[in-house]
Amino acid sequence: MSEKKFDPRKADKLLTKKRVDKLKPYELIDRLGVSESDAIADLGACNGFFTIPLAKVSKQDVYVVDIEPQMLDLLKYRVDQENLDHIQYVTSDLEDIALDEDIVDKIMVAFVIHEVTSIEKALSEIKRIMKPNAKVMFIEWEKVASDSGPPLDHRISSNELIKALETEGFSTEHITLNEDNYAVLAELK
Repeated sequence: MSEKKFDPRKADKLLTKKRVDKLKPYELIDRLGVSESDAIADLGACNGFFTIPLAKVSKQDVYVVDIEPQMLDLLKYRVDQENLDHIQYVTSDLEDIALDEDIVDKIMVAFVIHEVTSIEKALSEIKRIMKPNAKVMFIEWEKVASDSGPPLDHRISSNELIKALETEGFSTEHITLNEDNYAVLAELK
């Protein structure tokens, strides 16, 4: 996974206005159905592109999970600036998530599932932390050449991700975001 891992030294480029305009985080959070009573997990949170908006909508615990402590430190700084006090920081990978079972109502997995070694293990762990009727949204780079994002051979196509999710017992909805990115909204059948 290390050659696929995002470089924390490039974290600032994840928070640009151009990226916000392109991905529209609040629209995606609304599409995920986040409410103020939902416990949330932001898996692969990086420096909080989705974490801050998620924590502004939900008043319950928001678990931010990232394998890179430096990313969580960058996120802590941003959270402090926003005066948010319901963020729980978890240093963990996605193939053995350091959270209890049945703990979250909504999960955001943005631009990280292509980095895991075993998608099957990651999906099994995601299922483990989901409460009944929970939903999860995956956001990824489509497997097409583009000027930004990971190399083409690191990407997972929307069809590949949907197939993996359905194999693991999820129902899925494909959402085209722009020419480079897609989302898949999923819940257990």
